[in-house]
Amino acid sequence: MELGISLDQLRILAIVVEEGSFSAAARRMNRSQSAITYAVQKMEAAVGVPLFDRTGYRPELTEAGSALLPRARRVVEASAVFDRQALALRDGIEPELVLVVDAMFPMTALFAVLSEFDRRFPTVQTRLYVESLGATVRTLLDGQADLGIILEMANVSDGLSACALEAIELVPVASPDHPLGRVKAPLGDDDLRDHLQLVLTDRSDLTKGHDNGVLSVRTWRLADLGAKHAMLLAAMGWGTMPFHMVEGDLQSGRLVELELERWPKQLRRPTIATAIAHRLDRPPGPAGAWFFRQMAGLDPR
Repeated sequence: MELGISLDQLRILAIVVEEGSFSAAARRMNRSQSAITYAVQKMEAAVGVPLFDRTGYRPELTEAGSALLPRARRVVEASAVFDRQALALRDGIEPELVLVVDAMFPMTALFAVLSEFDRRFPTVQTRLYVESLGATVRTLLDGQADLGIILEMANVSDGLSACALEAIELVPVASPDHPLGRVKAPLGDDDLRDHLQLVLTDRSDLTKGHDNGVLSVRTWRLADLGAKHAMLLAAMGWGTMPFHMVEGDLQSGRLVELELERWPKQLRRPTIATAIAHRLDRPPGPAGAWFFRQMAGLDPR
């Protein structure tokens, strides 16, 4: 059986409690006090029990009122969310934004933009995938993501529209307990060849057969950057890592930077170019376009 309680009555119930009196609620809602009182009385008649105790100086919720208040607030908030979503859809704002990000990308830079995105577009549901190398591009090309933050080395397709982002600095590292970690002199290719190299890989066809930066005969291929990091810390091999991910380890001595003859660190560490991209035939909606411009530095923060 429906009680016929309106959304407006539920809103009045919540506002009376927030303001502490019928008169204060009337002022906030720009209505007469009698209109507020009448709405509460109608709701009490529909429920069949008093919702406020009016014997004191200020109205106090009864046991029944206290029980119904949280549900009333949820209904009011759900209605407000519905209104915001409907208005956003009317304005052409997409209901969802799916992102895929390469695991090497600095997440702090991403999260700063995502925080502002959530504030500006509260109705847009966001889904975030983290992949590596070609798997990031493949997710974008297959239409499983709207935008992708990808690496240049992942064979970027002509079917993508991309804008360059800041390059990622790489650093060769090993544990101080690893034989290479104890060498103080610059290491040549012959010094590295017989030591196990931990290499990031993926299962996509886009990077198949590409051995970027592989210098050792013995390699372990890992599809998870976190696992590679953990193995480096455990002295299981040597490998390159994004500098921002191991800076703390280098400062604490948990890892040491290897000086390679082919990469003199006094000149410049090697870098990987990154980009934000979308498919040419699937341009982002207003929310996605804002995110794209922010990441690319095309709009002021």
